[in-house]
Amino acid sequence: MAYQSTNPYDGKVLEQFKESDAAQLETQLATAVDCYAAWRTTSFTERREVLQRAAAILRERTDEFAKLITLEMGKLIDQSRGEVALSAAILDYYAQNAEEFLSAEKLHTKTGEAIVESNPIGVLFGVEPWNYPYYQIARFAAPNLMAGNVVMVKHASNVPQCARAFERLMTEAGAPAGAYTNLYISKDQVSQVIDDPRIKGVALTGSEAAGAVVAARAGQNLKKTTMELGGSDAFIVLDDADLDEAVKQGVIGRMGNSGQACTASKRFIVVESLADRFLAQFTAALAGFEPGDPMNPATTLAPLSSQAALDNLLEQVQRAVAAGAKAVVGGARSDVPGAFMQPTILTDIDKNNPAYKEEFFGPVALFFRVADEKAAIALANDSPFGLGGSVFTKDLERGKRVARQIETGMVFINKPNSSSPELPFGGIKNSGYGRELSSAGIQEFVNKKLIRVE
Repeated sequence: MAYQSTNPYDGKVLEQFKESDAAQLETQLATAVDCYAAWRTTSFTERREVLQRAAAILRERTDEFAKLITLEMGKLIDQSRGEVALSAAILDYYAQNAEEFLSAEKLHTKTGEAIVESNPIGVLFGVEPWNYPYYQIARFAAPNLMAGNVVMVKHASNVPQCARAFERLMTEAGAPAGAYTNLYISKDQVSQVIDDPRIKGVALTGSEAAGAVVAARAGQNLKKTTMELGGSDAFIVLDDADLDEAVKQGVIGRMGNSGQACTASKRFIVVESLADRFLAQFTAALAGFEPGDPMNPATTLAPLSSQAALDNLLEQVQRAVAAGAKAVVGGARSDVPGAFMQPTILTDIDKNNPAYKEEFFGPVALFFRVADEKAAIALANDSPFGLGGSVFTKDLERGKRVARQIETGMVFINKPNSSSPELPFGGIKNSGYGRELSSAGIQEFVNKKLIRVE
C-alpha cells in the first residue's frame, strides 16, 4: 500500500512515505501499551488540557491545516477550513463533557448498593478514510482519549500529510508518546494489528467492502467494533414543500465535498406534483458549477480525490446509462485537466438498474418521481443502506411522522444531513453499526463495570 500525496487538481506528486517495517510497528504497539498504563490513570482535567490545546492550535493555524486537505484530496479551501473548525469543535466538546458522560450511574436496588462505572479498555485501532481527513479521526480520537483509552490510526493512503499533521498536532498539544499514533502500514499489517491481543477494539469508517473485511477479522478475535460505512441517503420532497428551498438545500446536500460523503443526499425522491419543476431547477443549478483550482475561493467545483475515484464514478454512470438510465445533465468527465466529474443527474432508474442499489461517491444525483408520500417512504427504504436522509415539507409534524418511518440512523427535516459534535452519527443495515459523536460516541469502547455492595 503506497502512501503517496498527490494533488488531484494537477496530478503532481507532493510527497511519498515509506510503510513501517515489522520492527517499527512493534515499537509503536509497545509504546502505545506503555502509554495506556499511565494514561488510563490520568484525571479528566489532564486529558481535557491536551484536547483543548489541540483545538486551540487548529483554530490558530486553520489555514495551515486546511491547505493540506485541499492539496491532498481536492476539497474546496473554504470547505477545508470548515472541516478544521468542526474538528476543533469535536475536541472541545469531549474535553468539556466527557467527565459528565462517563460519570458513575447509581442503580436502584432492593438491598445494598450498586453502581456502574465506565472504565477504559485499552489500545484501540482505527481505520479511517480520506474524504474528511481530520474530522473522521477527531471523532474517533477525542472521545476515546478522554475516556482513558489510547488510539492508533491507519489513515487513507492518499492523505499521508494530513495523517502526519494530526499526530504532530496531538504531540504539540501535550499528548504523551503512544496516546495518539499514526500508522503507515500495509494491508497485511492491518490484519496483524487487528489480530494483536494488545489491541482491544477496532473502529472503521469506509466502504462496505472494507467494513466486511475488518469486521470479520475483528470478529475472529472477539473484539468489539464500530462500523461507519456507505450510504445512499434519500432526499424526499413532499407535495407541500417549499420548492425553491428544497432545490437550494438539495444542491448543498449533493455537492458538498464534491459529493464525496457517505451522508450526502444521493437519491432525490420527489412527489409527482413538484417533480418537473424540481428537476428543472435542480438541473439548472448543477449545470452552473464550474471546475477550477480548489485553492481559489471563487471555484465552485472541486476535483474528486483522485483519478481512480473519477474513473470508478464514470464507470458507474456508464453502467447505469447502459441499463436504461438517462443523464439529463452531465454524465462525463469535465473537459479540463484534473480529476473533475461533471455534476450529473440520472433519471429513469428502474429496479433492474445497478444504480438503484449502489452508492455514487461523487457529484451524481439519482432522481425519482413518486405518486405520493407513501410511495416516497417505500422507495426511501428500498435500499441496502440506512445511514441518513431528509424530508422536505412545510408541515413539521408531517415531517416528523415521515421521518419516523424512514429506516436509517439519522433523518433531517428541511435540511440535508449535517454533522455537529452533539448529534449522534451512525446508521443501520449495510451502513454499519455503532455511533460516533454526542454522548453515545464515548460509550462504545468503555467497560460498563458493575460494582455491587450487599
